[in-house]
Amino acid sequence: MVLLVIGLQACRKSRSEIGKELFKETRNSVFKKIENDAFAEVFKQVLQEQRSSLKNPKLISAFYEKNEYEPALLLKYLPEDQMKVFSEYLNQSAEHGLDSKLFQAAEVDSLLKKIYDKKAIKTVEEASRYVALLELRTANSLINYSNALQYGLISPRRIYAQYYTETARPDSTSMNGVLATKGLKVYLDSIQPKGASYVALQKALKEGITTPGMSKEQTQRVLQVNLERLRWKNRKEAGKMVVVNIPDFHLDVIEGGKSVLGMKVCVGEAREANVNELREYDESDLKKDRPFSRETPQLGSVIHSVQVNPIWNIPQSIATNEISKYAAADRYYLANNNIDVYKDGELVQDTELIDWTAADAGKVYKFKQRPGDDNSLGKIKFLFDNQSSVYLHDTPAKAAFNQSMRAVSHGCVRVEKPLELARALFGEGSKFEFIKKQMENKDNPEAKDLALPKKVPVYLTYYTCWTDANGTLQFRKDIYGQDVVLYSYLQKMGA
Repeated sequence: MVLLVIGLQACRKSRSEIGKELFKETRNSVFKKIENDAFAEVFKQVLQEQRSSLKNPKLISAFYEKNEYEPALLLKYLPEDQMKVFSEYLNQSAEHGLDSKLFQAAEVDSLLKKIYDKKAIKTVEEASRYVALLELRTANSLINYSNALQYGLISPRRIYAQYYTETARPDSTSMNGVLATKGLKVYLDSIQPKGASYVALQKALKEGITTPGMSKEQTQRVLQVNLERLRWKNRKEAGKMVVVNIPDFHLDVIEGGKSVLGMKVCVGEAREANVNELREYDESDLKKDRPFSRETPQLGSVIHSVQVNPIWNIPQSIATNEISKYAAADRYYLANNNIDVYKDGELVQDTELIDWTAADAGKVYKFKQRPGDDNSLGKIKFLFDNQSSVYLHDTPAKAAFNQSMRAVSHGCVRVEKPLELARALFGEGSKFEFIKKQMENKDNPEAKDLALPKKVPVYLTYYTCWTDANGTLQFRKDIYGQDVVLYSYLQKMGA
């Protein structure tokens, strides 16, 4: 029995001499009188009182229960002025477009000054309570600051109805890792975003620049929302990837971090005309998070195959709102556009007998456009799995690429140089030569499916401010009003 007790005591975590350590740092003799067990009781009481002010109360409570209610962070970070460095970082949050109030910077500063002020703390009870308060503020602020810089303040999936990109968010493992870090300054330096666009936007925000067509305040807001987007962990780097920036109407094939092929694209129509400023909106406007049905969604997927001389399976919305109405107005419309009509899976031979004015005509009948020069998908479409049934594709309507405003499609992305995109994805070789030959076949075009030798990640993104290859800041109009939505949520959180 004696051996068992000795063994348990040996295994038990050794406890720090809290009073002695705090006196060493503050030189306030009142801290010498703090006893560990008594401090633990005060800490429990303060933790309960402050629970509602903690963003992750369960995780923080579990951390201190495991650490026997010691001020674990202060014992690590008070030496070598690490806490003062931490305070400086919190107070510089505006450089990231974030309000320092989000991280309770002023409270951390005030409590830190009290701990070092011999006149402010005169009793053991005061000393224990202020140490407990500072410890909890430090834990809460450190986690929140770290999460904001590494993952973004807001989860895009929570605010956008059409956001289908896998985006990492902080979890208990990552947050416990934050509390376990030892060298605070090294850690804080390591989590500062260092991408070229991020650093450039930070600099522009600090300098208070004004972009043409916007006021200084509007420019600052655009910088804020795009800094937040750049903090989202929503892209897995790959040897090769295809990236579309919707507001820029542009596609890039990225290899080794650089664009090796760029081209214009046309994207889905917007609900409104171009938004030229980051404005406020009515909180009762339920449309703010409900995108117009033709808007191109943000998504991440992988291109797995292409279809040369594609068949267009016309969506029901287009069949109802457009095709059936065109057919009602022009008896030759379907034949002239190589559109076949199906009912219950069977091809309808005589479409002139159909009453196209019927309200449900677009639902009763299915439409498919055969391959050819006038096919709305052009000569090739690039396929990737997604929840919105969108893809990249060629188009016979080339004139739209000459427009500066190219939000003109039904939601899919039309590409300016489809053959060059195919070459970039397949590389030179027999498959690409086959694609080229089939795309040039005008006499008897047939739909042919080809799998990519290696799947390529594709991202449909939404940035209204970034830096180009020359390091120049680029601004684009918020065509879908997504800056407006994001800014409003940042404001609600106190950013």
